[in-house]
This record gives sequence, C-alpha cells and structure tokens, in this order.
Amino acid sequence: MNFLSDIRDSFKKAVLSIFAIEILDNEILINETRKEFIGDFTFVIFPLVKALKKSPVEIGSQIGAWLVENNEDIVAYETVQGFLNLSLNDTFWQRVFDKIQKTPHYGYAPANGKKVLVEFSSPNTNKPLHLGHIRNILLGWSCSKILKANGYEVIRAQVINDRGIAICKSMLAWQKFGNGATPTSANIKGDHFVGDYYVLFEKEFVREYEGFQFTEMGIAVYEKNKKEGQDLTSFFKEYKNTYFNTYSALGAEAKAMLIAWEAKDPEVTALWKKMNSWVYEGFDQTYQMLGVSFDALYYESDTYILGKKAVEDGLAKGVFYQQEDGSVWVNLEDVGMDRKIVLRSDGTSVYITQDIGTAQQRYADHGVEKMVYTVADEQDYHFKVLFEICKRFNEPFAQGLYHLSYGMVDLPTGRMKSREGTVVDADDLMSEVIQEARNMSADRGEITALSHEEQEDILRKIGLAALKFFIIKVQPKKRMIFDPKESVDMQGQTGPYVQNAYVRIQSVKRKAGNDILSKDSQYTTVNEYEKTLIGHLMLFPQIIKDAGEQYDPSGLANYAYNLAKDYHRFYHEVRILNAESEDAKIFRAKLSDQVGSVLETTFDLLGIEMPERM
Repeated sequence: MNFLSDIRDSFKKAVLSIFAIEILDNEILINETRKEFIGDFTFVIFPLVKALKKSPVEIGSQIGAWLVENNEDIVAYETVQGFLNLSLNDTFWQRVFDKIQKTPHYGYAPANGKKVLVEFSSPNTNKPLHLGHIRNILLGWSCSKILKANGYEVIRAQVINDRGIAICKSMLAWQKFGNGATPTSANIKGDHFVGDYYVLFEKEFVREYEGFQFTEMGIAVYEKNKKEGQDLTSFFKEYKNTYFNTYSALGAEAKAMLIAWEAKDPEVTALWKKMNSWVYEGFDQTYQMLGVSFDALYYESDTYILGKKAVEDGLAKGVFYQQEDGSVWVNLEDVGMDRKIVLRSDGTSVYITQDIGTAQQRYADHGVEKMVYTVADEQDYHFKVLFEICKRFNEPFAQGLYHLSYGMVDLPTGRMKSREGTVVDADDLMSEVIQEARNMSADRGEITALSHEEQEDILRKIGLAALKFFIIKVQPKKRMIFDPKESVDMQGQTGPYVQNAYVRIQSVKRKAGNDILSKDSQYTTVNEYEKTLIGHLMLFPQIIKDAGEQYDPSGLANYAYNLAKDYHRFYHEVRILNAESEDAKIFRAKLSDQVGSVLETTFDLLGIEMPERM
C-alpha cells in the first residue's frame, strides 16, 4: 500500500514535462521532511543534477512549481539545496487516514504462497536457557512473526543439542554425586537442576586439575612441554584441555560415557533420556513464559547421522574429495575460504556435515524456499561454508539461506561463563525485570485498586516488555549490554514507555464511550500533531516490509517508540475529549484508536503483550 504513489507519479510527469526525460521508480527518493523545515515530504533532487546539468535549486523550483499547478494535493513547495519539500493539503491527510481505517489487518501483506523456516533457540540440554538464549529467541520469534506478516507461511524450528561431551559431564556428575536426587525432590526446575550438575562437574574437574599440577607427574609434564620462559601457572592455564583429554580421571569417565552412549548402552541411554526429560520440562516452562512455541523439533542425537549420506553424494558429484587417511574435505579456496573437513578419518561427522544433512531433511519435510538460522556471530564463518556447500550441491533451497547473525549480550558486570556458573539464567532474568516493574508500580500506585491476579498479569506484561524491547531495539549485529533497571524506565526508549502510550489511548477510549468510534466526522482541518501521527501510520506497511527483507526487528521497535513519543506529544498538546467541536473529538478519538491498534500490532510482531492499564 503506497499512499504516495500519486505524488510519485506526478513527480515523474513533472520531470518528463519540464525536462523531456523519463525516470524510473527506483530513481525517485522520497522521505518525510525533517522537522526543522517546512513541508510534509521531501524529494531528493541530486540524482537529476548530472543528467540535466542544472543546479539542484533550479531543478527543484521548476518541479515544485509544476506540482503545485498540476496536483491538487500539493499546496506549496520549498527548495533547500538539493531537496524539494512539499506541503500537502488537509484533504490528502483525511483521505489517507480514511483508507487506513478501512483496511483490514492494516500493514500486513497478503499470502505470497512461499514457505520459510526460521530456526532459533537450539539449546544444549546440559544447562538452562540464559541471557544469550533470550536474545536469540526474541530475534528468531520476532522475525518469524514479521515474515508471516509479509505473506510467508512460517515454520518455527529448533535443533536441540542433546548429545556430546558436555551432556555427558552433567550425566556423570549426577551419577557420581546426585544420590538419586530429582528436580521434584530438590524442588528445582528441571533444566536448572541438570545445569547445577554441569557446574558441579567443572568444579570437581578444576579441583582434580589443581591437585595434578603439583604431583610428580604434573611437574614432569610441565618440564617436558613448557615453552621457553613459561612459568608453572601460565603453562597449566593453557594445558587444561590437553589434561582433560590425556590425564584426567573425570575426563576419561566422561569420554567413556560418550562412547557408551554412541554404542547405545542401555544403562547410559536410560540415564540420558531421564535427564533430558527433566531439561525439556524446564525449557517448556521458560518458552511458555516468553510466549514462544515451535512447529518442528530436530534433535542432534538424530541429525548427527544425516550428513553421512551427504558426504557420499558430495564425493560422487565431485564437491568433496578424500584424503589417503580416509577423511573427506571440501576445497573452498576459489571463493576466498579455506579447505574444510566434512568427515573425519574415523568416519565420524563434524558440525558442518550434520548441518548439510539437516538442511536437506528440512527441505524434504517442509519444502521451504528459505531457511533462516538465528545463531550468534561467532559462527559467521561456519554458515558461509555451509551455504557455499549447499550451492555446490545445487540444492533447491540454496539461494534462500540466511544467517541471522547477532552480537553477544553482556551485563553491566561483564561477560558470563556457563561452566563457572556465572551465567544469568533466563528465568532469573525474567523474575528480575518483573520485580523491577513491581518496584516501579509501587512508586506510582496506579493499579492498586485492581485484584492481585490482575496486578500480577500487568506486572508480567510490563516486565517482559521491558526485557524484550530493550534487546530487540538494538540492531542484531551489534553487541549489547542489558541493564534490567534501565529497561523499565518509563521515560526512556523502553517497552513500558510504548505501553504507556497504548494504555493512555485505552483510557481515552473508555472515557469517550464505545459509540464514538462508529460515528462519522466532518472534521476538515488537520493540525501538525495529527499530520505527524497519520504520517507515522502511512509508513507502517513499509516498516513491516523492510523488517522482513532485512530480517531485523529493531526497525519496528524504533518505529513503535517514535509513534508512541509523538502520541504522547499529541495527547499533551491537543484537546481530544474536550475538543473545540464534536467532529474534532470524533476524529481525534478515531486517530487515537488507530495509533493504539498499530502500536499493539507492532508489539505483537515483536512478541510483546500490551496491558490495558499500568
């Protein structure tokens, strides 16, 4: 829906009529006029300067005069350097607003018949979800909703990393130190319960390692392998992984458990299933609190074997080659990458192999044209390799692969480390932001008349809005610091600030009465505050379109903030319920309602709920 199509067409006709040249739609640049200048919309004249060999002011003035003469919507113009600012009449704004109100599901595109799979979350089953997962989940969930709003059929998926040495560390620690405890007996959420044993394994391993360093064998290892001038402390700091794989008793037990699991040992398999079930139950509770769900689940315990067939096909097609030791590789040096192993000499697959097989399986399952991988930027190179291999396989989905890469999330106190137990759990973080909302609400005292259940529901919505908006408003590729206290600020660029605009609108509607929105208005004068709001509403379909094309919900978050900010200004500067006339009251009530609807839709696309009061 392009409300400016007539204005664009008039601009093209003006250039053709005055200068006898035709320009294409993609050569026409039009933006909202900056607030410090007079006008509503601005055409950029600079692209015409070279072709016409005239000054931008001369070109702009001639086009502006033609437009005022030939387009009844345009009442004035001003040329400022290479920019032509146009002022539109009140009839234009009324016509636009009327069309917006009459458009069902305003901002959404019709179904396009295409499918996209969005992968996000994809946790490990040895620990609970944490702050880093929250950014991943919020980006993936929001992008999936935005793509659906852009007409796609969306499949939301995750790959659950339920195998490997890290999983065995949790299992071994529980086996050795758990004494038969369960999440129920310990009164601990299942994923937290298992995560505690992962941390416990690390503590026991560190204790074992520190003891080894001062044994006769440890000193001998140091003397044999130290670098020139390297002291004991720095040597053992670097030697930790080698010790785990070579000398550690705990390491040997964990690796033996992994081998037993791969051999489908009944006892280890039963333990694996039991502990994973505890984790899944905990994950489900966290997902429910975050308001997210999945259409398809893939488990690494299944997908790790999928790539074997891909290796055979790659060898047959000449995409891969085999070394003398039996390992299989791909050479990507011709596209600026390196040689990458896809199958080890012992016949075991690597992550890239699994991902090839998983992508093929997803296409077989769902027939999607696009696949979006929501994974931190630490894996940028991995996905470049994966996508290039899929192209060389001539996969039908190869051109539709996208890595939604995002920067890590830190806290004001610094980075987090899972093994050391310094990660901020997602559940604890959600509780903290809800508590911050509770503290804020206590200071304001505006919902105390409601029931306890109603208050808690509102506080949950405010707290989670604070968390989600604070994270989503940052462009995905940027690293960020999350501050719980700052996130609930009612005056900053925050979720509660936007929610407050929505709540204010609901209050206006309640006071105005339900029937006012069904009345017709003969309001004929549109003031600057009303134009600003209608201008924001005009942009909404394009904002959704851009967010879908760029896989970036931050534009929608910032759009919601700017719309809310201008509504707050409108609310303070313009009389609504005590307007100068009944027509003005009806128009402004309807405008408020439409702003509220768009704010609610925008927040829904970001995975955020709106409260009716706060």
